[in-house]
Amino acid sequence: MDMRQGDAVVWRNRAMTLFDRVSVPVAVCDAEGLVVLANPAMAAECGTTPGRLRGRQVLELFRPQEVTQVERIVEALRLRRRSRYQVSVCWRAPCGSGRYGELTADPVSDTVEDTPALLVMLRVRGECAAEPAEPGPAPVTSVEGRVLALLAGGATGARAARELGLTVDGVNYHLRRLSARWGAANRTELVARAYALGVLVPGVWPPETRPDGTG
Repeated sequence: MDMRQGDAVVWRNRAMTLFDRVSVPVAVCDAEGLVVLANPAMAAECGTTPGRLRGRQVLELFRPQEVTQVERIVEALRLRRRSRYQVSVCWRAPCGSGRYGELTADPVSDTVEDTPALLVMLRVRGECAAEPAEPGPAPVTSVEGRVLALLAGGATGARAARELGLTVDGVNYHLRRLSARWGAANRTELVARAYALGVLVPGVWPPETRPDGTG
């Protein structure tokens, strides 16, 4: 390793230390909005750790309040425009209260020809008025409920796809949405959450969803 390479490693390590210590929630996402790197402050807003945010869709973690804002950003990135973009978002804090604020996204890359990554910062504006807790199990769609029941019964993604008339990608799409909604890190945790939230009926085999419209 020559001197310049060594200096680059030193400065990268210093930058990572600063990234982790800054109190502002910050993440680096790819052009599709998938989290590549997140600092502890960002992870804390989602009630998890930085490593578990990796690969998650940032706009599923923080829901846009105006779809047109997102559409403008997608079009700007397609045209490789280098501007700062802002999206009004809301999300559920770990304590259960609703929060709202803005995500600011800055495209960054080594050269103008490279596909830019997104440096994303979250600004918390305040908390929403408390909403009364809804009784009963967490709602899921019919397809999501059937996917969960098959998964709880030991089905693979391929088998679930055959039984539901979906592609494997289709099954994985529903699993990703459920995982993002419930903050589940893997399929085992996803099934556990489904039972804990009352979506799957305990003590029944083969697994099934409740017959009250939640599955």
